[in-house]
Amino acid sequence: MTKTESTAPAVRAGLTLAAVAVVQFTVSLDLSVVNVGLPRIAAALGFTAVGLTWVIHAYALTFGGLLLLGGKLADRHGRRRVLLTGLAVFGIASLAGGFAQDPGQLVAARAVQGIGAAAAAPAALALLTSTFPAGPERVRAFGVWSATNAAGGALGVLIGGVLTEYAGWRWVMFVSAPMAAVALVLARRGVAADEPARDGRPDVLGAVLATAGMTTLVFGVVRTDQHGWASPVTLVTLALAVALLAAFVHIERTTARDPLVRPGLLANRAVAGANLYNLLLGAAMASAFYFVSLYLQQVLGTGPAAAGVQFLPFALGVVAGSVLAVKLGHRFAPRTLMAGGGVLTAAGFAWFGFLSADGSFLADVLGPSIVTSVGFGLCLGPVVSMATGGVAAGEAGTASGLLNSSRQIGASLGLAALGTAAHSRSGTPVDGYAFGLALGAGLLVVAVLIALTLVPARVSAPAARAGR
Repeated sequence: MTKTESTAPAVRAGLTLAAVAVVQFTVSLDLSVVNVGLPRIAAALGFTAVGLTWVIHAYALTFGGLLLLGGKLADRHGRRRVLLTGLAVFGIASLAGGFAQDPGQLVAARAVQGIGAAAAAPAALALLTSTFPAGPERVRAFGVWSATNAAGGALGVLIGGVLTEYAGWRWVMFVSAPMAAVALVLARRGVAADEPARDGRPDVLGAVLATAGMTTLVFGVVRTDQHGWASPVTLVTLALAVALLAAFVHIERTTARDPLVRPGLLANRAVAGANLYNLLLGAAMASAFYFVSLYLQQVLGTGPAAAGVQFLPFALGVVAGSVLAVKLGHRFAPRTLMAGGGVLTAAGFAWFGFLSADGSFLADVLGPSIVTSVGFGLCLGPVVSMATGGVAAGEAGTASGLLNSSRQIGASLGLAALGTAAHSRSGTPVDGYAFGLALGAGLLVVAVLIALTLVPARVSAPAARAGR
């Protein structure tokens, strides 16, 4: 074998990792990049106060609701094909959103962005799992993935603030298009064509029920800012979501077709535990971005660009935590890192619980931001490794979609629940923000308990698909 032939697989693996990292950074960034620009978007396009929330929710609903289906399509039709298609859809929708002339056009573009992200994200993560199946390379690969995943969310606030203030709000949409194009080029060059993992007729009904159920659940929760938890609208919507998801579970257990999510996959302790942990982690972190952004801008009077800059230590802390996870991953089991990272993140949230109305960035935000972000980065890679490491190759896309979905559903549920609790808190707005962040610390303590009790110490080898 020549030197060129021996290095070719390594080069291809490096390109695959680069493509996956850019994909994850882009879809994570798009969850937060528009937040700081919302007031100027409302003024430019004539959004009402209620209608403006759908700039966020349209993306979250389609992204979170379609992730499982995206993972299934990646397994069935080939991960490279689904990844390229998702990136193309995402990039075109980003351009369309930047050229939007009225609220309906922008909301529609955000929804289509979510569809593209729901196809690209699980396909990319499944490619990472199959390209780096074990060993030190896997630990490093997931360290890179976790850093870009979290940095995208954190830097989205910074990028959105700077673009809104100095280039105009349309650039918070345009910015995603070139990143999608870069990922598309990397994927075309670095990702080998793969064959569908298995044959059989797809469970279309299960796909419809799962997508409708999760979308309805997210829809019901995000609307609690308009309709309280005890209102008939919320109760009926959540009851419908439960009914749809119950029907999905029944169909998955009884269908003669290939199920969307094999029940045996959900019975896997590593998969179930990692997804529960991930759901709580997503719930807490979404509330952190929300409350800290409000505190910086509405209490401390920080402008959009400066507020974005003040999130930079958080992004750097996530990268530091991810690098630390790579170094410790050779010595400690993923469960141990999940528990340790969860404890550190909970401590940061508890520190945030002492926010004061006469505080400052240096006294009230910088310290807890660093502690929280390092803990967050420490547990991101291990939770992905645990959720996908013991899964058969033919279900990697499904497992990846499930993990992404649990994070997104957790973020929507957590933001709605903690936001409602914070806004109902008597006293000043700061009291509510501090209360919401303290509740986030409680969620993280529960996540640590899940890691210590439900998640196995080691990932088992993939079991043969002998039954359901």
